[in-house]
Amino acid sequence: MIGQFAAGSGKKAGEFYTPQQISSILSEIVTLDSQDPTTGLKPKLEKVLDFASGSGSLLLNVRKRIKENGGSVGKIYGQEKNITTYNLARMNMLLHGMKDTEFEIFHGDTLLNQWDELNEMNPAKKVEFDAIVANPPFSLRWEPNEAMAEDFRFKSYGLAPKSAADFAFLLHGFHFLSQNGTMAIILPHGVLFRGGAEERIRTKLLKDNNIDTVIGLPSNLFYSTGIPVCIIILKKCKKEDDVLFINASEHFEKGKRQNTLSESHFEKIIDTYKYRNELPRYSRRVSMEEIEKQGYNLNISRYVNTSLEEEKIDLRQVNLKLKAINLEIEKFTNEHNKFLDELGLPRI
Repeated sequence: MIGQFAAGSGKKAGEFYTPQQISSILSEIVTLDSQDPTTGLKPKLEKVLDFASGSGSLLLNVRKRIKENGGSVGKIYGQEKNITTYNLARMNMLLHGMKDTEFEIFHGDTLLNQWDELNEMNPAKKVEFDAIVANPPFSLRWEPNEAMAEDFRFKSYGLAPKSAADFAFLLHGFHFLSQNGTMAIILPHGVLFRGGAEERIRTKLLKDNNIDTVIGLPSNLFYSTGIPVCIIILKKCKKEDDVLFINASEHFEKGKRQNTLSESHFEKIIDTYKYRNELPRYSRRVSMEEIEKQGYNLNISRYVNTSLEEEKIDLRQVNLKLKAINLEIEKFTNEHNKFLDELGLPRI
């Protein structure tokens, strides 16, 4: 019902609804990373957070996928600034049969960190989450004050620019991610290559080996915007020393109002992520040395080129073919002129 309302309301409803197909990608990624490699079963995820939870559909999708794969979730946490959407999220949880002890939705501003439970200064008592998923507002203008420069969420990285709070949201979530947890966040492509403060934040995250995967999605998948977006996957204890780039921007089904991802598109993204596959014109593992040479620019097209290679032309062969064609033209012209002579007509 929420999805259909969002589809009919466009930008007005886009603020609280993540399309199901994109929600499923994020949910499956954190589910995969919670899998116990020895038993193949999913352990219990104690805490899952969405700090821009909207209607709560993304959190419910994570819970559903974990349970479908044999695991369980202790408790899901959401934060939402809009009071109407906050109430919608709570209603959504109850309609999905959740007890009020199985979820906690907080009404407050994430950027100001108005949730007292997340303001614990003592590292020993710090709240951490096993999985974090989020689809925050894209390039939201914000007004960070001077005190925020010393905020424990931003102190090591610096503040995101006033023109775009994308990295402020990312750093908020990343601060509360557990050492073995996975964070998957949807952001506009600008965060991958913009300069200034965003470049400094991006560079530090890369140097610290915290960015695991970058997935480029097709345009026009969202109700609120037609721009293409990306999914950035972050980890604090990353095993690989490279970054996996997946360029799925050209893999979609075109619709009248919106593009969609089919089941095969979904499975290709997930399998590529799971096995870190390298596929021509689709995905590639890129070393930190190469990323450093690119100035820590994560623009996907720099690493995974989707354009088809132009056919190589042998000019010598072309020249020989033209000579042969000219000889044939000369031969048939002469024959034609003989017929014209016999008929007493002027030659061509």
